[in-house]
Amino acid sequence: MTTPEKILEYIKEKSVKWVDLQFMDIPGYIQHITIPSYTLKEEDFTDGIGKLDGSSIKGFKTIFESDMRMFPDPITCAILPWTDNTPHRTLRLICDLYDAFGGPRFTRDPRHIAQRAEEAVKNAGYDLSYWGPELEFFVFDSVRMLPNFSSARDSCAGTGFEIESKEAPWSKNTGGINHPIRFKEGYYPAPPQDTLQEFRSEVSGELYDYFGIVIDAHHHEVATAGQCEIDMKYDTLTKMGDNVLTYKNVVKNVAYNMNMVATFMPKPIFGDNASGMHIHQSIWKNGRNTFYDPDDEYAEISQTCRYYIGGLMEHSRALCAITSPTTNSYKRLVPGYEAPVYIAWSKRNRSASVRVPVYEKGKEAPKRIEFRPPDTSCNTYFAFAALTAAGLDGIRKKMDPGDPCDENIYHITPERRKEMGIKECPGSLQEALNELASDRDFLEPIFPGDAIDMWIELKSEEYKQNSIRPTPYEFYQYFDI
Repeated sequence: MTTPEKILEYIKEKSVKWVDLQFMDIPGYIQHITIPSYTLKEEDFTDGIGKLDGSSIKGFKTIFESDMRMFPDPITCAILPWTDNTPHRTLRLICDLYDAFGGPRFTRDPRHIAQRAEEAVKNAGYDLSYWGPELEFFVFDSVRMLPNFSSARDSCAGTGFEIESKEAPWSKNTGGINHPIRFKEGYYPAPPQDTLQEFRSEVSGELYDYFGIVIDAHHHEVATAGQCEIDMKYDTLTKMGDNVLTYKNVVKNVAYNMNMVATFMPKPIFGDNASGMHIHQSIWKNGRNTFYDPDDEYAEISQTCRYYIGGLMEHSRALCAITSPTTNSYKRLVPGYEAPVYIAWSKRNRSASVRVPVYEKGKEAPKRIEFRPPDTSCNTYFAFAALTAAGLDGIRKKMDPGDPCDENIYHITPERRKEMGIKECPGSLQEALNELASDRDFLEPIFPGDAIDMWIELKSEEYKQNSIRPTPYEFYQYFDI
């Protein structure tokens, strides 16, 4: 169904009652409005639907310029699985956002920026790029937050949270049956320790059956208490951004319908591995992978690929403000939990921030690089676009990434790391935002300046609001001072 006419026919054929118009806001949350299916018309796809108050969406519009229009993209048409066998069968459409009254594309629309990144790839002389993010997340039986954090008055009484998971060593609610997963020992355990096999299979099935998203594999991840990974097959940039939006929506709804709760918060559990989102990427031209060179003895990568890596490394500290964009992200980016703290590149080496996977030898299609600092709290449209900008800047300026580091960087002394020129990722969101503010020119061929300004403004406010509030550990550490 790639035309409005076919979508309207499908709505009648499947007795669809509602149409859900979705888009992603600047911080990366899914937003939506639902309209009766009988009101959707062919001209809505070309003229837009004027039902969006941009002043009510964080970072979009001021109150005196709030009217916006949504243009549904026909290729994103899909039934929402959890409505399929109900009286309220609902069709999902992802929208492009425009200014009202015949205005142009909304400059800060994340999907628009992803599409600009695809154009930048073409303008650089290539055809397309492929993207394969590895999303990790947690599924808990319940999470209780104390108190309600909605107001300053509530927060005065104290703060705290409680996580319950039948897999966790601390679990109190197991019904008398418990096969706990020890801290940092959750990678690939079989049921009954892995209690989420059915959940991941349900998510994977819905992603494929309803949205056509091909799944490579799913498994339990390293952390205890329900850390999961479901891997999608690679796709083009904007399409993969759409797929991640869909993926998060399906994960959260399947968990909800199974009386659990899913979170893409990077570091919900102290003392165990956090959730990352390693991003695989490659650039293609004339049906050939420009990152592949069979004559390269080190990792079968081309000079183009090396320059691309050079761009990622040159701009890594600024990129973290977009790819690791929460205060919680920097509780993940610390040594000791497999997080890529050090800015270096290598084949196979998971302690480096840029890795060249070498599972196969002599094969062009799988050749790619993996950027490891990002996590699942990011806006993936922005993240893919920013990585594209950095990589293309490296190619354009022929940035040499230097020698690869083929040893465990965590075990290298600080003095030797300094000699080797290995820098570190920022230690906080504020540090990352400062890096972005001073190193933003590489983004501006793709990101409009106002989008970068708004990102820094929103994220600076997040950092401020987190920094001024006491934490439970501060009470533990300082109450008796």
